[in-house]
Amino acid sequence: MTLQAAGRQSLVDTVVDALRAQLSAGEWRIGDRIPTEHALAEQLQVGRNTVREAVRVLVHAGMLRSRQGEGTFVVSAADPAAIMRGVQRSGVRDVLEVRIALETEAARLAALRHEPTDLERMRAALDAQRGLEDAEGRVPAGSLELYADHDIAFHQAVVGAAHNAALSATYEWFSSSVREALVSGLGDREMPQLLHGDHHAVLEAIASGDPDAAESAARTLLDRPKRAVEALLTER
Repeated sequence: MTLQAAGRQSLVDTVVDALRAQLSAGEWRIGDRIPTEHALAEQLQVGRNTVREAVRVLVHAGMLRSRQGEGTFVVSAADPAAIMRGVQRSGVRDVLEVRIALETEAARLAALRHEPTDLERMRAALDAQRGLEDAEGRVPAGSLELYADHDIAFHQAVVGAAHNAALSATYEWFSSSVREALVSGLGDREMPQLLHGDHHAVLEAIASGDPDAAESAARTLLDRPKRAVEALLTER
């Protein structure tokens, strides 16, 4: 198999694509050790340094794992980067629906597991957010991104208060799409304003230790923008 660099794509990128395709096709199963650098270099007809760099890319992506003295093993056949690109292409409604699924469960768990520092993080994020609003509760155009950052910080604090490592990692990975959708919504006059009362209701429900109330408050918080988006899509 001979590889040629396509356009501006580097040879390393081309080898990454070839290895990713073999992983996705199931040529190597999860747990299998992939061929040595020498064998892959011969198969792909490239230098060993090129193979080494390509393997490093896939190790960093979470598809492969190297073990000192043992070789490189398959961890996942799914490419997280491809999944992320799919998320980034999703619409605002899709992002909101996933947020509801993640954040309502996070709020429920947070009510049961939160620590005082978790509540402090939530309050600090809301205070910083409110400090950017004008007298009418509007956010100046120049502060939209910072306002969004504080909002994301609040929701990350809620998720963090669930003390579930997998949930936190998933939300951290997803939060760039949440932020993008949020900035877009803040700049759209047809979208409802963020209400501090709704945010504080989530905080207080978590602080009370009532998981049902926390889940309900988190759902109410996100239901308003979801309904607005659905109404806009219906009009179009």
